[in-house]
Amino acid sequence: MRQKKDRGGGEATRREFDQKVVEIKRVTRVVAGGKRMRFRALVVVGDHKGKVGMGLRKGTDVAEAVNKAVNAAKKNMVTVPLTNETIPHAIKLKYNSSRILLMPAAPGTGIIAGGALRSVLELAGVKNILSKMLGSSNKVNNVKAVFEAFRRMKSKEKLKEMLKA
Repeated sequence: MRQKKDRGGGEATRREFDQKVVEIKRVTRVVAGGKRMRFRALVVVGDHKGKVGMGLRKGTDVAEAVNKAVNAAKKNMVTVPLTNETIPHAIKLKYNSSRILLMPAAPGTGIIAGGALRSVLELAGVKNILSKMLGSSNKVNNVKAVFEAFRRMKSKEKLKEMLKA
């Protein structure tokens, strides 16, 4: 039995970020000749070590929309302050009609999250977390809410520093 040669170059050609397509939607706009169709892609990219980004872009076909969204996500990266593979503190946030609750969890709990939140948390490298989507089930707003929560989150060192002052 012959073995295939590895032509990929091994680790050298591996992408620096994993990507996950959260949502693809067909959107239209009305023009003089009828309706013009495009595709909207919501993509999340991350390195499983605390860096995660989100991109929402449109294109004439699905592949173009996804590629544009991936490029936008790489430009829109956020660093998540991880503490023992979880977040440093609980946070409740409202973004438009979406409300989310993120709470740190003990080791071995896993990712307790639904839908769009799960893919963001996995790619961010969070291993143990409890979360709940309380408001809308709109994927775009829920993903944006998680990113806003990550931006507002403080590391353990910053929290201790703020308490001393």
